[in-house]
Amino acid sequence: MNNLKRSISILAAAASVVLLLGAGPALAGESGDDNGGDSGGDSGGGGDDRVIQVGSCTGSTDWKLKVKTDDGRLEVEGEVDSNRNGQRWDWTIRHNGSVSARGTATTVAPSGSFEVERRVVDLAGTDRIVFRAVHAGEVCRGVVNY
Repeated sequence: MNNLKRSISILAAAASVVLLLGAGPALAGESGDDNGGDSGGDSGGGGDDRVIQVGSCTGSTDWKLKVKTDDGRLEVEGEVDSNRNGQRWDWTIRHNGSVSARGTATTVAPSGSFEVERRVVDLAGTDRIVFRAVHAGEVCRGVVNY
């Protein structure tokens, strides 16, 4: 009976590791929905501090959104990769529905991409971070619930 209990415990622990390390939305996910490249998913801050979401925009461009803690705040990094230099994109970072930062960025060589990084207040409970970028009608939108 002890061997059976030990085997069940080992299997349960292994299943937990697979769930934590798998390519689920808490680590990285790609959108299969029709929300303009939105890749949501609940992604808690927990033990692994960094949460990364990746996805495709409404055209051929890709986006990435990273969130992690940094000195009691949240470090938010949004990236757009169009593989074309010189494109001007309007971007916005929203935190729990309010605009935290906005601006314009231009894709640069060698990869035809840009990234923006901002720090926001780490509020009590789950923080919802939305990164959105628009260029010539193409929309990139990523979401992390941290």
